[in-house]
Amino acid sequence: MDQFSQVVSFVRGLFAEPTQMIILHDPRFCGNERKYLLDAMDSNFVSSVGEYVTKFEKAVAEYTGSSFAIAAVNGTCALHISLLLAGVHAEEEVITQPVSFIATCNAISYCEARPVFVDVDRDTMGMSPEKLEAFLNRNSLRKADGFCYNNKTGRRFAAIVPMHTFGHPCRIDEIAAIAEKYNIPLIEDAAESMGSFYKGKHTGCFGKFGTISFNGNKIITTGGGGMILTDDEEKAQLAKHLTTTAKVPHRWEYRHDYIAYNYRLTNLAAALGCGQIEQLENFVQKKRELAAKYIEFFNRSGIAFNREPQNARSNYWLNAVILKDRAERDAFLTDTNDHGVMTRPIWILNNKLDMYRGCQCADLTNSEWLEDRVVNIPSTVIIPNYYANIKAGLYV
Repeated sequence: MDQFSQVVSFVRGLFAEPTQMIILHDPRFCGNERKYLLDAMDSNFVSSVGEYVTKFEKAVAEYTGSSFAIAAVNGTCALHISLLLAGVHAEEEVITQPVSFIATCNAISYCEARPVFVDVDRDTMGMSPEKLEAFLNRNSLRKADGFCYNNKTGRRFAAIVPMHTFGHPCRIDEIAAIAEKYNIPLIEDAAESMGSFYKGKHTGCFGKFGTISFNGNKIITTGGGGMILTDDEEKAQLAKHLTTTAKVPHRWEYRHDYIAYNYRLTNLAAALGCGQIEQLENFVQKKRELAAKYIEFFNRSGIAFNREPQNARSNYWLNAVILKDRAERDAFLTDTNDHGVMTRPIWILNNKLDMYRGCQCADLTNSEWLEDRVVNIPSTVIIPNYYANIKAGLYV
């Protein structure tokens, strides 16, 4: 049996469900989700007003240690609002990483700002503090107003947005120190890292704002959904106001005081989230157990497996392997998908997409190296007999 066939056999043995294709990441609903959904339906509060929205916000704040959590319809919207509240304006620049889902750059574009790309570290696949510091040292100029400007374009650096790739924390404390040094607001894209901690602190809680996604493929889900994390009470209140069309409370009048957004999470989605977050720690432990099995297997196979960085407790949202080069990557992708194991490459670097091709880039050696080699492998929480239990009505 060749090397890739061994991988297929091992993965199919792990996920012993009677499915033709082993999916990359399926949701799991085995707690109070149905109970809470039915309760929300029976209350008739199924849209953006209802007790489950508040309950879910409180649960996320308590779990992460953030002072405030503000629900949004998805993680991209949460990031958009966070950028606006951090003071990002049109024709300003936001420093981010090219290794990320497109939503990171899209949210920047919604503000009519421009992404600037700095490299990542190979081990975390998140923004490199050393590369960030070097870029700012060469390219920034502090003006009398206290802000840093790009000495090549003349535009203000309005924010720094690192991303915790595949749930693994980047060296966010070092990035936060650099952001403070240069007086640039830090906003964490923690979309993938619910349940991940760095040096004992939850991701998304190191900067001015952090954002989380509860998309259908995340470790816990509301179907779609997102959350803004912040310790700033005034900004938290404004975030909630802006995500609900900035409607001024009144018994009958429709009065609004900002150009705002219809970004509020529904009560039905929040009810699902309340059931999911009760299981989050169990899911994290099961995903870490799965990662441990992968580590043991790939240590024998000779294929590199992406492990959590030092000082981190990762949720291992999407497990990843690192192949020798692009040719081996493509051969691995072809063989696994042909034999019923879903795998996918890391994203095309955002700076290579047509919309962002003209953006300023620092040296991206690590990002380009990863793009040629990284493949995600099935990472669903393993619950024995999950589908059989659903048919038997055990999760009702």
